Amino acid sequence: MKITSLDKIKDGQFCQVIKINIDSEIKNRLLDMGIVTNTKIKMIKKAPLGDPIQIYLRGYNLSIRKSIAEKIQVEVIL
Repeated sequence: MKITSLDKIKDGQFCQVIKINIDSEIKNRLLDMGIVTNTKIKMIKKAPLGDPIQIYLRGYNLSIRKSIAEKIQVEVIL
């Protein structure tokens, strides 16, 4: 399996969260929204210029900034 950052996942691909590399209040917000270790995420789509990114997890869609997605380490699920 390939480990990469969330912003590099292709549309329609699934991944699983390995680690969140943010030490700030933003990390707490991500945890509150359900982005925790071992969470499965589906990449829905990226905006034309790559920011924001729309993902699907735990039964809902969420849009996050590319700068935050770059700091979320994921493993691609085939």
